[in-house]
Amino acid sequence: MAGNISGVILAGGENRRFNGITKSKIVIDGKPIISRILDTINEIFNEIIIVTNSPEEFREYNNCKIASDHFLKAGPLGGIHAALKRTSNEALFVFAGDMPLLDKKLILSQINYFDDHKCDILIPRVSQYIEPLHAIYSIGILKTLEDYLLGNQNCAVREFFKKVEPHYLEFEDSAEIKKAFTNINSPLDISMAEKTLRLH
Repeated sequence: MAGNISGVILAGGENRRFNGITKSKIVIDGKPIISRILDTINEIFNEIIIVTNSPEEFREYNNCKIASDHFLKAGPLGGIHAALKRTSNEALFVFAGDMPLLDKKLILSQINYFDDHKCDILIPRVSQYIEPLHAIYSIGILKTLEDYLLGNQNCAVREFFKKVEPHYLEFEDSAEIKKAFTNINSPLDISMAEKTLRLH
């Protein structure tokens, strides 16, 4: 278990492509995405935080802490800030709330690397592709992030990375890694994820 890291699920977002339905509550092969995420990470983290501005939607997940954005309309950075303010640990492992195919081995490999190479942020990279919402964020970035958000700057996660010292962990460009990073952005993605689940 990652005793010094909290697991964080960013369950917000406007979700225009799904008629306002919260993406983490979309059912894939009989189970909501957020339940699939929790099935994967429950045994890894001693503290799990769900970031949402609609806490009533997540009442049944009463083993998790709930955090809401202090900075509205700041996208994932606002969610990361909210979780950093709520955590009782030294770092966060942040997951997008629409990732139904997470891989426990991949998560543990990132945690082990972070434990050995303390850094502001640890981001997985596959070739030229990075995944900022499957990454570890140190509590040490909180003040810098708060100042950045107060400055009404571009709220893109990659822009904020220029203000800190991110570290990139290289992974091979394999089908297994790409599967773990799958996001649900369209109804087609739902059917593809269900097909993948039935094959494994």
